[in-house]
Amino acid sequence: MRFGIGEVRIAALGGMFAGLAAAVASVGFPSATAGPEISRSFGLCHVGGGTDCVVDGDTFWMDGTKIRIADIDAPETHPSRCAEEARLGDAATLRLQALLNAGPVRLMTADRDTDRYGRKLRIVMRGNMSLGDVLVREGLARRWTGHREPWC
Repeated sequence: MRFGIGEVRIAALGGMFAGLAAAVASVGFPSATAGPEISRSFGLCHVGGGTDCVVDGDTFWMDGTKIRIADIDAPETHPSRCAEEARLGDAATLRLQALLNAGPVRLMTADRDTDRYGRKLRIVMRGNMSLGDVLVREGLARRWTGHREPWC
């Protein structure tokens, strides 16, 4: 069987895309199909447990499960260590609440299921966008590097 130049190009492009998809998967980026889209109305809950509420800029409760956003570190709010951390922490908390209330999200499993405090570690996605990335771009969080860094 003979193939025309167009069919060879299409086959080559298909192979390139398959290779790219395999490379992306091997790096550990979250899969767009890892979880169903979830939509809730989130309030605030700075202390104690909650149903659907935001604790701070990187932690929230959903359906009675405490979730830590795995790809960021936000300023502490309780207690904050200085006035600037308190200001940024409050802003990050309110922004996370607004982002979660803006529409459905997907919770992607991170490299570990839980942290040492028993919180579920999840990357929170809306479409192809990490809500953690939004907070980082807006200066309200940092990329998680494996340890906390001071905000003061």
